[in-house]
Amino acid sequence: MKIVYFSVTGQTRRFIKKLDLAAYEIEPANPFFEINEPFVLVVPTYDQEITEVVNDFLDFKSNRKNLQGVAGGGNLNFAELYVYTAKDIARDYNVPMLFAFEFSGTNEDVESFKKVVNELESKRN
Repeated sequence: MKIVYFSVTGQTRRFIKKLDLAAYEIEPANPFFEINEPFVLVVPTYDQEITEVVNDFLDFKSNRKNLQGVAGGGNLNFAELYVYTAKDIARDYNVPMLFAFEFSGTNEDVESFKKVVNELESKRN
C-alpha cells in the first residue's frame, strides 16, 4: 500500500524514510496530484492553517476515495492535543485513525506501523 505524507519540520519525513516503503510527499507548492490506488496518510500535528494543504490534496480527484486511514506524529507533551491533526482528518474523511508516533518515531514505532499497514492491505485483498 502506498504512503502519502506531509512534513513541516522534517520529523514526519524522517519517520517515513525509516519505513523503506513507497511514499509520496505532499508539497505545499503543489498538493494537486492524484494517487490512483489505496493509500495511508501520515501527518504531523499543526494548526489547520498549516495543514490545509493536506485537505487540498485529499479533495483532489480520487484521493478522498483512495484514502484508507491516517497516522499522526506529534509530541506527547501536548496531552489531549497529541496527534489532533490526524484525528481530525480521520473524523472528517470517515477513515480510521491507524497509528500515532512521537517526533520521528522509534524503531519499534516503525515496525508497528508497517505491521498496521500490512494488516490493512491484507484485509483489502
